[in-house]
Amino acid sequence: MEQKKTAGHLAALLTIVIWGTTFISTKVLLVDFQPVEILFFRFVMGFLALTAVYPHRLKKTTRAQEITFAAAGLCGVCLYYLLENIALTYTMASNVGVIISVAPFFTAILSQMFLKQDEKLKPGFFVGFVIAMAGIILISFNGVKLHVNPVGDLLALLAAFVWACYSVFTRKISGYGYPTVLTTRRIFFYGLLFMVPALFWFDFRLDLMRFANPVYFLNILFLGLGASALCFVTWNFAVRLLGAVRTSIYIYMVPVITLAASVLILKEPVTWMTGVGMALTLAGLFLSERQ
Repeated sequence: MEQKKTAGHLAALLTIVIWGTTFISTKVLLVDFQPVEILFFRFVMGFLALTAVYPHRLKKTTRAQEITFAAAGLCGVCLYYLLENIALTYTMASNVGVIISVAPFFTAILSQMFLKQDEKLKPGFFVGFVIAMAGIILISFNGVKLHVNPVGDLLALLAAFVWACYSVFTRKISGYGYPTVLTTRRIFFYGLLFMVPALFWFDFRLDLMRFANPVYFLNILFLGLGASALCFVTWNFAVRLLGAVRTSIYIYMVPVITLAASVLILKEPVTWMTGVGMALTLAGLFLSERQ
């Protein structure tokens, strides 16, 4: 049992380390790609990679299970990323970073409402949540004046709620007993299916010649194979072993990983405010995790 929990924690940590650095690749690609194009290409690549790695069919699923797969694809692949990207066009990235980090709180509430499991919430979980959010606010704003944009901030909050829904759906899917690679691939399939109408709305361009640029090609490989194919499998694997609430707590670490990547790769300075923010965020994560 302890070995399984350790494997779950390592899978969640690996996922967050990769997701926390995706902003660099996304920033590079945004020079010539629209957000929806990056999103579509990375998940198509992720779907193809999972098919190549495990070329088996998901058989004997029920209608109710397929509905759950579709709901997970709609929430975790399509809506979450679209809402987050649209929110970034209305409000500051720091606002979005802080608001998205509310997802574990939503996950905890939804899990108590819809999942029959032993992840009982204790007061320490909420204390840890408050401490972690204080740290995330310090990291994200770092002395920058707070700008509130109702539309953008509300979209970011909706994205956090949608991710919480995805976590609950994947927890339910983990109980079906199918291989994680197959269930993740099925989720990708539905996510891409729901994404198709958005391609027309956002004026999608196929133009694969853009990937002749090796910089663009390597960055979309990282997003498609690493941040999508690998990370969604490891995240869903962690949810299966740890539960939706405990796994979602690792989302607190995304701003910390992003900050660390900015310092190591982009050579951005560390201020006392970001240092305190990192310490508070990690303290909140450990407190919530223990509870």
